[in-house]
Amino acid sequence: MPRANRHYIPGQVWHITHRCHKREFLLRFVRDRRRWLQWLFEGKKRFGTCILNYAVTSNHIHLLVRDGQEREVIPQTIQLIAGRTGQEYNQRKNRKGAFWEDRYHATAVEAGPHLVQCMVYIDMNMVRAGVVTHPSEWPLSGYSEIQNPRERYALIDHENLMGLLGIGRMEELKESYRGWVEESLAVQGRGRQPRWTESIAVGSEGFVEHTKAALGIKAIGREVIEIIGEEGVYKLREPETPYSLNFSGQNGHLRLQNTYFWDTSDSISRS
Repeated sequence: MPRANRHYIPGQVWHITHRCHKREFLLRFVRDRRRWLQWLFEGKKRFGTCILNYAVTSNHIHLLVRDGQEREVIPQTIQLIAGRTGQEYNQRKNRKGAFWEDRYHATAVEAGPHLVQCMVYIDMNMVRAGVVTHPSEWPLSGYSEIQNPRERYALIDHENLMGLLGIGRMEELKESYRGWVEESLAVQGRGRQPRWTESIAVGSEGFVEHTKAALGIKAIGREVIEIIGEEGVYKLREPETPYSLNFSGQNGHLRLQNTYFWDTSDSISRS
Protein backbone atom coordinates (compact mmCIF):
# COMPACT_ATOMS: atom_id res chain seq x y z
CA MET A 1 0.00 0.00 0.00
CA PRO A 2 1.57 3.37 -0.99
CA ARG A 3 2.31 5.92 1.69
CA ALA A 4 0.67 9.37 1.70
CA ASN A 5 1.78 12.67 3.15
CA ARG A 6 0.10 13.65 6.38
CA HIS A 7 -2.62 16.22 5.98
CA TYR A 8 -3.00 19.12 8.35
CA ILE A 9 -5.59 21.93 8.54
CA PRO A 10 -5.05 24.22 11.56
CA GLY A 11 -8.17 24.42 13.70
CA GLN A 12 -9.96 21.61 11.83
CA VAL A 13 -12.13 19.20 13.82
CA TRP A 14 -11.79 15.51 12.91
CA HIS A 15 -14.02 12.60 13.84
CA ILE A 16 -11.73 9.57 14.00
CA THR A 17 -12.87 5.96 14.07
CA HIS A 18 -10.51 3.01 14.54
CA ARG A 19 -11.55 -0.64 14.60
CA CYS A 20 -10.00 -3.72 16.13
CA HIS A 21 -8.45 -6.16 13.67
CA LYS A 22 -11.10 -8.04 11.67
CA ARG A 23 -13.74 -6.34 13.84
CA GLU A 24 -12.87 -8.66 16.70
CA PHE A 25 -14.07 -7.75 20.20
CA LEU A 26 -10.56 -7.21 21.52
CA LEU A 27 -11.76 -4.36 23.76
CA ARG A 28 -14.46 -6.45 25.41
CA PHE A 29 -12.75 -6.30 28.80
CA VAL A 30 -13.26 -3.14 30.83
CA ARG A 31 -9.57 -3.04 31.78
CA ASP A 32 -8.55 -2.75 28.12
CA ARG A 33 -11.09 -0.02 27.39
CA ARG A 34 -9.85 1.89 30.41
CA ARG A 35 -6.25 1.42 29.30
CA TRP A 36 -7.18 2.98 25.95
CA LEU A 37 -8.45 6.03 27.82
CA GLN A 38 -5.36 6.12 30.02
CA TRP A 39 -3.14 6.18 26.94
CA LEU A 40 -5.37 8.85 25.43
CA PHE A 41 -4.72 10.96 28.52
CA GLU A 42 -1.00 10.27 28.14
CA GLY A 43 -1.20 11.41 24.53
CA LYS A 44 -2.89 14.61 25.65
CA LYS A 45 -0.10 15.24 28.16
CA ARG A 46 2.73 14.48 25.75
CA PHE A 47 1.48 16.14 22.60
CA GLY A 48 -1.17 18.62 23.73
CA THR A 49 -3.95 16.81 21.88
CA CYS A 50 -7.20 18.81 21.85
CA ILE A 51 -9.91 16.25 22.68
CA LEU A 52 -13.56 17.19 22.21
CA ASN A 53 -15.32 13.84 22.69
CA TYR A 54 -14.68 10.10 22.67
CA ALA A 55 -16.26 6.67 23.07
CA VAL A 56 -14.63 3.28 23.57
CA THR A 57 -16.67 0.21 22.63
CA SER A 58 -15.82 -3.48 22.56
CA ASN A 59 -14.43 -3.49 19.03
CA HIS A 60 -13.80 0.10 17.96
CA ILE A 61 -13.29 3.64 19.20
CA HIS A 62 -14.55 7.11 18.31
CA LEU A 63 -12.40 10.16 18.92
CA LEU A 64 -13.26 13.80 18.19
CA VAL A 65 -10.17 16.01 18.07
CA ARG A 66 -9.08 19.39 16.79
CA ASP A 67 -5.92 20.15 14.86
CA GLY A 68 -3.69 22.48 16.86
CA GLN A 69 -0.46 24.28 16.09
CA GLU A 70 1.64 21.15 15.50
CA ARG A 71 1.17 19.05 12.38
CA GLU A 72 2.04 15.69 13.95
CA VAL A 73 -0.09 15.83 17.12
CA ILE A 74 -3.00 13.68 15.93
CA PRO A 75 -0.89 11.00 14.20
CA GLN A 76 1.44 10.78 17.19
CA THR A 77 -1.49 10.46 19.58
CA ILE A 78 -3.13 7.64 17.63
CA GLN A 79 0.24 5.98 17.16
CA LEU A 80 0.92 6.01 20.89
CA ILE A 81 -2.51 4.69 21.90
CA ALA A 82 -2.74 2.00 19.23
CA GLY A 83 0.79 0.76 19.78
CA ARG A 84 0.66 0.58 23.56
CA THR A 85 -2.83 -0.89 23.91
CA GLY A 86 -2.09 -3.56 21.32
CA GLN A 87 1.26 -4.47 22.90
CA GLU A 88 -0.17 -4.69 26.39
CA TYR A 89 -3.09 -6.88 25.32
CA ASN A 90 -0.91 -9.25 23.32
CA GLN A 91 1.62 -9.60 26.12
CA ARG A 92 -1.08 -10.33 28.67
CA LYS A 93 -2.88 -12.82 26.45
CA ASN A 94 0.28 -14.32 24.94
CA ARG A 95 -1.20 -13.37 21.60
CA LYS A 96 0.46 -12.56 18.28
CA GLY A 97 -0.79 -10.56 15.36
CA ALA A 98 -2.37 -7.19 14.70
CA PHE A 99 -4.67 -5.69 17.32
CA TRP A 100 -5.95 -2.76 15.23
CA GLU A 101 -7.01 -2.33 11.65
CA ASP A 102 -4.23 -0.66 9.65
CA ARG A 103 -6.06 2.52 8.84
CA TYR A 104 -8.13 4.81 10.97
CA HIS A 105 -10.80 6.86 9.24
CA ALA A 106 -11.11 10.62 9.74
CA THR A 107 -14.01 12.87 8.77
CA ALA A 108 -13.70 16.65 8.86
CA VAL A 109 -16.60 18.17 10.82
CA GLU A 110 -17.78 21.77 10.67
CA ALA A 111 -18.11 23.62 13.99
CA GLY A 112 -21.55 24.56 15.30
CA PRO A 113 -24.67 22.42 14.73
CA HIS A 114 -22.79 19.81 12.70
CA LEU A 115 -20.32 19.36 15.54
CA VAL A 116 -23.23 18.90 17.96
CA GLN A 117 -24.72 16.19 15.77
CA CYS A 118 -21.39 14.39 15.54
CA MET A 119 -20.88 14.54 19.31
CA VAL A 120 -24.33 13.13 19.97
CA TYR A 121 -23.73 10.41 17.37
CA ILE A 122 -20.56 9.38 19.23
CA ASP A 123 -22.24 9.24 22.64
CA MET A 124 -25.24 7.37 21.27
CA ASN A 125 -23.04 4.54 20.01
CA MET A 126 -23.81 2.03 22.73
CA VAL A 127 -27.48 3.01 22.73
CA ARG A 128 -27.64 2.13 19.03
CA ALA A 129 -25.94 -1.17 19.85
CA GLY A 130 -28.64 -1.94 22.42
CA VAL A 131 -26.13 -2.22 25.27
CA VAL A 132 -27.52 0.73 27.26
CA THR A 133 -30.63 2.90 27.08
CA HIS A 134 -28.88 6.22 27.76
CA PRO A 135 -25.31 7.48 27.19
CA SER A 136 -24.98 8.17 30.93
CA GLU A 137 -24.99 4.40 31.47
CA TRP A 138 -21.78 3.96 29.44
CA PRO A 139 -19.00 5.70 31.42
CA LEU A 140 -16.35 5.18 28.73
CA SER A 141 -17.60 8.05 26.60
CA GLY A 142 -17.54 11.83 26.75
CA TYR A 143 -21.14 12.33 27.86
CA SER A 144 -20.39 11.61 31.51
CA GLU A 145 -17.32 13.83 31.47
CA ILE A 146 -19.28 16.72 30.01
CA GLN A 147 -22.00 16.36 32.64
CA ASN A 148 -19.51 15.81 35.48
CA PRO A 149 -16.21 17.51 34.56
CA ARG A 150 -13.17 15.97 36.20
CA GLU A 151 -10.72 17.92 38.31
CA ARG A 152 -8.00 15.34 37.60
CA TYR A 153 -7.28 13.26 34.52
CA ALA A 154 -9.70 15.29 32.41
CA LEU A 155 -9.69 14.34 28.73
CA ILE A 156 -12.11 16.79 27.13
CA ASP A 157 -10.95 20.35 26.46
CA HIS A 158 -14.13 22.04 27.62
CA GLU A 159 -12.94 25.57 26.87
CA ASN A 160 -12.11 24.67 23.28
CA LEU A 161 -15.37 22.79 22.91
CA MET A 162 -17.44 25.68 24.24
CA GLY A 163 -15.67 28.04 21.85
CA LEU A 164 -16.53 25.86 18.87
CA LEU A 165 -20.17 25.63 20.00
CA GLY A 166 -20.54 29.31 20.85
CA ILE A 167 -21.26 28.57 24.52
CA GLY A 168 -19.90 30.79 27.27
CA ARG A 169 -20.42 28.84 30.51
CA MET A 170 -19.85 25.27 31.61
CA GLU A 171 -23.34 24.98 33.07
CA GLU A 172 -24.78 26.06 29.74
CA LEU A 173 -22.73 23.40 27.96
CA LYS A 174 -23.94 20.70 30.34
CA GLU A 175 -27.58 21.71 30.05
CA SER A 176 -27.48 22.18 26.28
CA TYR A 177 -25.71 18.91 25.63
CA ARG A 178 -28.08 17.01 27.91
CA GLY A 179 -30.97 18.45 25.92
CA TRP A 180 -29.43 17.54 22.55
CA VAL A 181 -28.95 13.95 23.68
CA GLU A 182 -32.51 13.72 25.01
CA GLU A 183 -33.80 15.08 21.71
CA SER A 184 -31.83 12.43 19.84
CA LEU A 185 -33.25 9.71 22.05
CA ALA A 186 -36.80 10.94 21.53
CA VAL A 187 -36.80 12.00 17.88
CA GLN A 188 -33.93 10.62 15.84
CA GLY A 189 -34.09 7.07 17.08
CA ARG A 190 -31.11 4.74 17.12
CA GLY A 191 -30.24 4.46 13.46
CA ARG A 192 -26.67 4.62 12.24
CA GLN A 193 -25.60 7.71 10.26
CA PRO A 194 -22.84 6.65 7.87
CA ARG A 195 -21.91 10.24 7.04
CA TRP A 196 -19.82 10.39 10.23
CA THR A 197 -17.76 7.29 9.44
CA GLU A 198 -17.70 7.06 5.66
CA SER A 199 -17.41 10.65 4.42
CA ILE A 200 -14.36 12.86 4.04
CA ALA A 201 -16.14 15.96 5.32
CA VAL A 202 -19.58 16.91 6.70
CA GLY A 203 -21.07 20.38 7.06
CA SER A 204 -22.43 23.25 5.03
CA GLU A 205 -21.81 23.34 1.29
CA GLY A 206 -19.17 26.06 1.72
CA PHE A 207 -17.34 24.11 4.41
CA VAL A 208 -17.28 20.89 2.41
CA GLU A 209 -16.13 22.69 -0.74
CA HIS A 210 -13.37 24.39 1.26
CA THR A 211 -12.23 21.07 2.71
CA LYS A 212 -12.18 19.53 -0.75
CA ALA A 213 -10.01 22.40 -1.99
CA ALA A 214 -7.67 22.03 0.98
CA LEU A 215 -7.18 18.34 0.18
CA GLY A 216 -6.10 19.26 -3.32
CA ILE A 217 -5.21 16.38 -5.60
CA LYS A 218 -6.31 13.84 -3.00
CA ALA A 219 -9.92 15.01 -3.37
CA ILE A 220 -10.05 14.84 -7.15
CA GLY A 221 -13.08 12.85 -8.21
CA ARG A 222 -14.76 13.16 -4.82
CA GLU A 223 -18.27 14.53 -5.07
CA VAL A 224 -19.88 17.18 -2.87
CA ILE A 225 -23.51 16.15 -2.39
CA GLU A 226 -26.41 17.26 -0.22
CA ILE A 227 -27.54 14.64 2.28
CA ILE A 228 -31.01 13.38 1.34
CA GLY A 229 -33.71 14.71 3.64
CA GLU A 230 -31.46 17.28 5.34
CA GLU A 231 -31.52 20.58 3.55
CA GLY A 232 -28.25 22.49 3.78
CA VAL A 233 -26.20 19.54 5.05
CA TYR A 234 -23.49 18.31 2.68
CA LYS A 235 -20.81 15.67 2.62
CA LEU A 236 -17.72 15.00 0.56
CA ARG A 237 -18.59 11.53 -0.62
CA GLU A 238 -16.29 8.56 -0.87
CA PRO A 239 -16.76 5.67 -3.31
CA GLU A 240 -19.44 3.18 -2.31
CA THR A 241 -17.62 0.62 -0.15
CA PRO A 242 -18.68 -1.65 2.72
CA TYR A 243 -18.31 -0.04 6.14
CA SER A 244 -15.71 -2.56 7.28
CA LEU A 245 -13.39 -1.75 4.40
CA ASN A 246 -12.69 1.66 5.86
CA PHE A 247 -10.69 -0.02 8.60
CA SER A 248 -8.11 -2.47 7.26
CA GLY A 249 -5.17 -2.76 9.67
CA GLN A 250 -3.51 -1.72 12.91
CA ASN A 251 -2.10 1.76 12.50
CA GLY A 252 -3.45 5.27 12.08
CA HIS A 253 -3.95 6.31 8.48
CA LEU A 254 -6.75 6.34 5.91
CA ARG A 255 -7.40 4.75 2.55
CA LEU A 256 -5.48 6.66 -0.13
CA GLN A 257 -8.09 5.71 -2.71
CA ASN A 258 -11.16 7.10 -0.99
CA THR A 259 -10.22 9.52 1.79
CA TYR A 260 -7.35 11.35 3.41
CA PHE A 261 -5.15 9.72 5.99
CA TRP A 262 -2.29 10.21 8.35
CA ASP A 263 0.38 7.52 7.91
CA THR A 264 1.68 6.30 11.26
CA SER A 265 2.65 2.79 10.32
CA ASP A 266 6.40 3.32 10.38
CA SER A 267 6.45 3.77 14.13
CA ILE A 268 3.77 1.45 15.52
CA SER A 269 5.05 -2.04 16.16
CA ARG A 270 2.74 -4.76 14.88
CA SER A 271 1.58 -6.65 17.91
